[in-house]
Amino acid sequence: MTPLKTVQERMPIALKRSCVATVIPQGGKMPLAAGEQVTVMQALGGTFTVRTDCGALVRIDGSDADALGLEAPPLVDEAIPGNAGVFDIRQVMERLKTVFDPEIPVNIVDLGLIYLCEATPLPDGGHRVDIEMSMTAPGCGMGDVLKEDVRARVQTIPGIALVNVDIVWDPPWDAGRMSEVARLQLGWL
Repeated sequence: MTPLKTVQERMPIALKRSCVATVIPQGGKMPLAAGEQVTVMQALGGTFTVRTDCGALVRIDGSDADALGLEAPPLVDEAIPGNAGVFDIRQVMERLKTVFDPEIPVNIVDLGLIYLCEATPLPDGGHRVDIEMSMTAPGCGMGDVLKEDVRARVQTIPGIALVNVDIVWDPPWDAGRMSEVARLQLGWL
């Protein structure tokens, strides 16, 4: 497999095999055919955002990296800070930083999309984690996709038995919720 080229080296790639992508921002599925030309726009959080020849922006899962002739991008850092086997809510926030907006190359924590993150010990052991998050726009069809990314990533933390993720719209998201890190990364400071 080929390592991903830098953004400055964006070149069209002919798909090595067919795969199914998620249309951004609508969230619907779109089949991509072997041989179709795509350009990788970002590779973060284990997924690829690509632009097709017809101009559509779509997300290809890391499990389909071979269709691009590439390796799956890392989730950032799989290591979770803290003592092994001892649950800490900070582990959840660190894991949430491995989920990226498919259009904006910033993780959902620094974008300010996480409104609530709480853990409750369960009587039979482990913790239930409740997360409330928003999207950058009310009509964003990627909500269910990002919601599942969040659930799947958080569920991998030792000591978590259940993860509930809800998308909320109150208060509406605005750029003022972004961290200074995100603003610097996007050149807004």
